[in-house]
Amino acid sequence: FDLKTDWQKIKEEFNNYKLLSRVSSTDIIQAITLMATYSNKLNRVKQNISDEELPAVSCKRKDMLELSLQDYQKYRDPVVQGFIKASKILFENHIYTARDLPYNAQLIPMSAILAVLGDEIDNIGYKKKLMQWFWCGVFGELYGSANETRYALDLPQVVDWIINNGPKPKTIYDANFSPSRLHTLRTRNSAAYKGIYALLMDDETKDWLSATKIDFSTYFSESIDIHHIFPVAWCLKNGISKEDYNCIINKTPLSSRTNRIVSGEAPSKYLVRIKKHAGVSDDEFKNVLKSHVISPELLYADDFENFFIDRKEKILRRIEKAMNKSIPREAIQTEEGVYMDEGGEEE
Repeated sequence: FDLKTDWQKIKEEFNNYKLLSRVSSTDIIQAITLMATYSNKLNRVKQNISDEELPAVSCKRKDMLELSLQDYQKYRDPVVQGFIKASKILFENHIYTARDLPYNAQLIPMSAILAVLGDEIDNIGYKKKLMQWFWCGVFGELYGSANETRYALDLPQVVDWIINNGPKPKTIYDANFSPSRLHTLRTRNSAAYKGIYALLMDDETKDWLSATKIDFSTYFSESIDIHHIFPVAWCLKNGISKEDYNCIINKTPLSSRTNRIVSGEAPSKYLVRIKKHAGVSDDEFKNVLKSHVISPELLYADDFENFFIDRKEKILRRIEKAMNKSIPREAIQTEEGVYMDEGGEEE
């Protein structure tokens, strides 16, 4: 059996899914090891082995090196299909490319979970639970470093929670999001930034210029990317601080054509031009703006301060909905506005 040749076959299969372009052979082995040790533990449970003697669910380096060829071949296909299923589910949730994936590492437990669940994940309630776990990992920013221990908890806990209504997984329990974090999310270096970007496309969101829904087809054909709402040039001219104008609160998914029309002018000016190009009524255009969790009247008034407060709250509500957890509004207010450079800026 040639492992390298098999990995190449898997990579070729993954080539059909943009979101899986950064999945490595190590990720695949780790997910297979996770599933193999999980299945081994379940089998031992059925044999009435005492808790003390039960093998652990694990996917550390040692476990990966000890993975048998038999287990690799047994769990390879379900795990590969788990990765593919994960990419499809995330695609449904407006995460279209590997660049937009908050944590590549989270695909490891997710693929194993989906390998175990199989077709049962097509149950809407089950899928909703899976995405709650996913978003809690993203907004709790829980997959940024070595996570083998978390993966080993995720697989049994998420499966038990989904199928048997067991206790909520530790990842959901651990996840917290502070409102002040929105002020420091500026680039794709942050998983939470990418998560919010996806959530901002989650409610029939429409491009301002074309007034068409942003989905997987328009995402690519219209070159959708995240852009400033109050342009940088206007903000600089009007004394808006960099930490405010450059954070996620002042950004939204727009087509490259729309962004060119925005240029560097005040919203009250560029909105008139965009609406004229769009050829829609006042009410229709306001609804397009509202689909971006924006209050149109604040944009037309060039009222950055109240726009910022209003949109921050709207984004927090969307995060709460995704995590299915409340976010205390008074959390660490003293941190708000502290500039944390995350390496570069985005238009």
